[in-house]
Amino acid sequence: MTDWIGDTFTSDAGWHHLEALVDVGNRMAGSPGEREALERTRDALADAGARDARIEPFEIQGWERGDSVIRLADGEPVASAAHECIALPRSPSAAATGEFVDLGYGVPADFEADLEGAVVMVSSDTPDSVDRFIHRREKYYRTVEAGAAAFVFANHVEGTLPPTGSVGTSDAPIGEIPAVGVSKETGARLARRYEGDRLAVEVDCAAHEATSGTAVADLGPDTDEYLLLTSHVDAHDLGEGAIDNGAGTATVVEVAGALAAREAELDTRVRVACFGAEEVGLVGSSRFAAGVDPGRVRAVVNVDGNVFGRTLRFDHHGFDALAAAAERVGDRLGHPIERGEEQVPHSDHWPFVRRGIPAYMVSGATEGRDRGWGHTAADTLDKLEPRNLREQAILLTELIVALAGADVRTERADPQAIAAALDARGRRRG
Repeated sequence: MTDWIGDTFTSDAGWHHLEALVDVGNRMAGSPGEREALERTRDALADAGARDARIEPFEIQGWERGDSVIRLADGEPVASAAHECIALPRSPSAAATGEFVDLGYGVPADFEADLEGAVVMVSSDTPDSVDRFIHRREKYYRTVEAGAAAFVFANHVEGTLPPTGSVGTSDAPIGEIPAVGVSKETGARLARRYEGDRLAVEVDCAAHEATSGTAVADLGPDTDEYLLLTSHVDAHDLGEGAIDNGAGTATVVEVAGALAAREAELDTRVRVACFGAEEVGLVGSSRFAAGVDPGRVRAVVNVDGNVFGRTLRFDHHGFDALAAAAERVGDRLGHPIERGEEQVPHSDHWPFVRRGIPAYMVSGATEGRDRGWGHTAADTLDKLEPRNLREQAILLTELIVALAGADVRTERADPQAIAAALDARGRRRG
């Protein structure tokens, strides 16, 4: 029966949920907007036909953005407007002064320079000569370890868009040195005019106790073993969070409706989990993953940053059964897909992969490996279109039904083997 395909391709449920999420406004982890988005997602899953839809709350370190400025040490601002300079989430509320150093890309070798007491600027980009994406948080903590006084994160995408993105760790949620994001244009001006000068970075923000949560619901038979279909609901506070990750959560809602229509075909329970607090260090998924029995989780299908690119990319982390399943579904439906074998540690699948649980990172294939409009005020609904959401929901529904088959087996991995593989490629520390 293929009626479900026509129903999904003409459904507005996912797109309407995407509109509802972006219209919430600020969905920062621990904010009232995030709570509203979790409640809307719980209700949308129930409306889609999932059972026992609920929110499982947890406590987090909350953070609210204030004003930020980069100024000359003697007082004149050189970057202060909102389109030029913003605080990075979980930066401490602090001020620091030091010699300004433009470190370029900020790849590991760049930090061999003497950066003691410096104000260090790095690009959000990673050059093709480096065989992996260098994440913002890695660049920040290499800056901290080098003894620098402050961190400046410069966008490489044109358009006077300062990038956001969290610093801090699970053990120390607030970072050690003040951190700001600046636009490409501001970064170019700083590099041209102030290299070697003494600059001050000042961040005004507020840390507080807060509550986040995970929207959870179930589909299919009540089996001990289950599949996890996941996304994250939270977003940064300066944009709509349409691509990252309203799109992923909206797709999950659409898939839930399609799975409800095909529930009789499911041999294994499908648990939907839409996490809060992803953008501040995978907090929601890390808590959730720590509480599961790895032997009961057949696989994780995590959807993050799709719809913007029409073709789905399945990063399968070396789990052969997942790679083969994605390929078969693409062939069966005559639809192109991309597969990736690298370890991708920057979304909610990773806490499960670290425990040896087979997991996909599902995203929209795009050129390059940067975020594009993501993590900026330009991450807005107008970048997306319903066609892509519907097509991708159809592919993901077929994939999940296939993975839920009684004859499907996915082998868990030894977590130590995953760590050893990262070591072998020089990637563990990053």
